[in-house]
Amino acid sequence: MSFSIAMVAACPFPANFGTPAAIREMSEELARRGHSIRVVTYPLSHAIPITGVEIDRVAQVGSNREISVGPSFQRLAFDALMVFKLFQVVRRHKVDIIHAHNYEGALIGSFVGKITGIPVIYNAINTMIGELASYNCIRPRALAVGLARVLDYVVPRLADKIIVDTEELRSFLLSKGIDPARVVTIHSGVRPEMFDGADGLRVRDRFVADGGPLVIYTGTFDDLQGIDHLMAAFKIVHERKPAARLLLVASTINPAHRANYERMAVDLGFASRFAITSCSLDELPGFLAAADVAVVPRPDSAGIPTKLLNYMAAGNAIVSFKQSATILQHLKTAFLVDSVTAGDFAKGILTVLDDPTLARQLRANVKRFVMGRFDWPSIAAKLEGIYGSLIPKSLAGADRLASNKPNVSLPSHARSES
Repeated sequence: MSFSIAMVAACPFPANFGTPAAIREMSEELARRGHSIRVVTYPLSHAIPITGVEIDRVAQVGSNREISVGPSFQRLAFDALMVFKLFQVVRRHKVDIIHAHNYEGALIGSFVGKITGIPVIYNAINTMIGELASYNCIRPRALAVGLARVLDYVVPRLADKIIVDTEELRSFLLSKGIDPARVVTIHSGVRPEMFDGADGLRVRDRFVADGGPLVIYTGTFDDLQGIDHLMAAFKIVHERKPAARLLLVASTINPAHRANYERMAVDLGFASRFAITSCSLDELPGFLAAADVAVVPRPDSAGIPTKLLNYMAAGNAIVSFKQSATILQHLKTAFLVDSVTAGDFAKGILTVLDDPTLARQLRANVKRFVMGRFDWPSIAAKLEGIYGSLIPKSLAGADRLASNKPNVSLPSHARSES
């Protein structure tokens, strides 16, 4: 059975980071399986090809066209416009399901769902209490924390079904009084084939021509990512292994972030063994193939960081704080660090660098772990089951909409075009 799905992506799309990347890969896989997918999103995007998916964008507001992560007044304007755009898409394209991603998407999708009678799925990958205050956009901090708690309580109650990508996030929602029958765990996904045959030689020639070990971080540079912990940890690694290099990689880099971490590398005494660079989606496999260790320094994450899924699919030796990689097992699929300290994180990196046998085992085990659990075909099959369980309500909603239309007799030519 094929479905007509409106994906609500309250973010730049497509874009080479986090949520936008997951929505793109999910949408493409569902389209390959015969479903009609329309992504309702912002006017901002990276130049990334996307196949089989229709994109409905809101109008540009303001002059800024730079892609950034986190709240802004421009995003609020886009979100308001997305309510009207989604309503148009639902009415014009006979949408069966609204599949809304993250908090803004859930608010937008649920509002339109209530009006149209179309069921809404909220795809949850984070909590506001774990993120909102870290963006430093709402002052005082207590106000940000209070708003986060309200959102964590209200937003999940608006959707007909909630998809979470970890059991930890499911437990969080249940602790807020959400009916367990409404919450299902379906992991986020990755395309393992993207990393097949990747060659890291060019990256190593560019950044570690002297042949030293390379520690790589990929992703955004927001405070919540814990890069300060990584920088402090690498100071210890550098003291033990002067030939080691640390490379921070992102799709786009805020000049303020670049200046901050370059200055920090100088202050910590390893500027000559540090680099920060951008890469496209096509270049990412090469960067990960070059890494001796790939790191997740984020202290905790309710969901699965996209970078972690990429590391897994690439077969990297991973060092992560435990609460950001709860899907993995210590010393089997990753080196997991219990306490959030630079010293312990450095110990994890050094252990993997000093033990080639352990590194090989971690790489082989984590790559096997991906298949059948985190590949998009497996995930799409589970999504289809959720869609099918909600379709009766969708049909009822369509009937209600039809019954509310005025009984107006149209000329034959008008009826043929309606």
